[in-house]
Amino acid sequence: MTAMQMQDSAYVTMDQLRVGLYVYIDLRWFEHPFAFNSFKIKDEEQIRSLRSLGLARIRYDPARSDKATPSGSELVLAPSETVAPVAPVVKEHPALAAKRALIEKIRVQREAAARIESAFVDTARTIHNVEKNLLTNPAETLREANQLISQIADSFLDAPELAIHVMGDKIGSEELYFHSLNVTMLSLMMARDLKLPAEVMQCLGMGALFHDVGCREIPDKILKKSEPWTQAERNYYELHCAYGAEIGRKLGFAPLAIDVIQQHHEMVDGSGYPSRLKTDAISLSARIVAIANYYDELCNPSNIANALTPHEALSMMFARLRGKFDPKLLQLFVRCLGVYPPGTIVQLSNGVIGMVATINTAKPMKPMIVAYDADIPKEEAILIDMDGTVDVNIVKAIRPAQLPREIYAYLSPRKQVSYYFDAGSPSKESVAK
Repeated sequence: MTAMQMQDSAYVTMDQLRVGLYVYIDLRWFEHPFAFNSFKIKDEEQIRSLRSLGLARIRYDPARSDKATPSGSELVLAPSETVAPVAPVVKEHPALAAKRALIEKIRVQREAAARIESAFVDTARTIHNVEKNLLTNPAETLREANQLISQIADSFLDAPELAIHVMGDKIGSEELYFHSLNVTMLSLMMARDLKLPAEVMQCLGMGALFHDVGCREIPDKILKKSEPWTQAERNYYELHCAYGAEIGRKLGFAPLAIDVIQQHHEMVDGSGYPSRLKTDAISLSARIVAIANYYDELCNPSNIANALTPHEALSMMFARLRGKFDPKLLQLFVRCLGVYPPGTIVQLSNGVIGMVATINTAKPMKPMIVAYDADIPKEEAILIDMDGTVDVNIVKAIRPAQLPREIYAYLSPRKQVSYYFDAGSPSKESVAK
């Protein structure tokens, strides 16, 4: 707390605590049992917990309290007044014990971050090698690709729970291959929830991984053009589906994988391409990949200035573009990613700003959030598990550009939103960074 804050703060003694006071706990986060360092007292149980901290008095905010002042006379700390520090005597309150367990979990999470991000980069590098050697050494390339998809699919099917992690921006030099990896991961996430057979997941994964393989036949001057395409250029680009399907046939891809490559831009309302197919004329696997592909292109367009936040992308697809997608699959996608997907900046009902770092696909409305707190170093940022926070909820998403500079720097919203799955228990393995 700054000297200015100390001058302006009002204090109450512990016997003056009452329901409705908005209090600040001037202890480190792990020295008290509450989810936040500041909150409005809601019941007598919280008062008992506050009194158990061993403090002589506690800071409060009259403006945010239900009444301007507590009963009795409050203590206002004058600039010249000094107060001997009171050593807190923290009893092992059940909630504090739970928090200590959470702190240990956070330690494990931070240690696991390097493993998760390393796996992500290694996978993207593998995709790079597969793409590079696809036509020069097809047999070995396909073996490597099938092995990669098998490993991902097997881990998905074997894991009791999945945690989705949003990756940082500086995680390697394979950005070109993040789109293929994102689409593959998100597609297999949906396939897992649909309980598709392992052999179907394998073919779907191959199709998702190589869904844009036909783009190697499209000139770079079209692919990398920053201005809007002409109609002729768009027509040429749309040929990548047919080119990709032909490459898949030459390489001996399974028919299901070829369907994905051919149809991943088809929309159930007939507005897609190249064949303007509708509903069941589009294979189930292609309908799955179409959703993952559309979502990732909204979040990570070629022109980053046009990027939508994950929440905006999902909201647009569900509210305005719903007719383009298989309705049951779109609902499944929203359920898996949550209303606030990883990477979304959110405001909680108590005013705290944070970023969704990890989604537990079993409880998509209860993500793990990295919270902004000016009094806590960024590298030690509080992780709030919304599953265990019953009195606070997410009230809205916020565009990163709307954040004050200091909060933006603290949370570091991702410019490139990339996902990786940890096929273990989120309670043990989830990662925030």
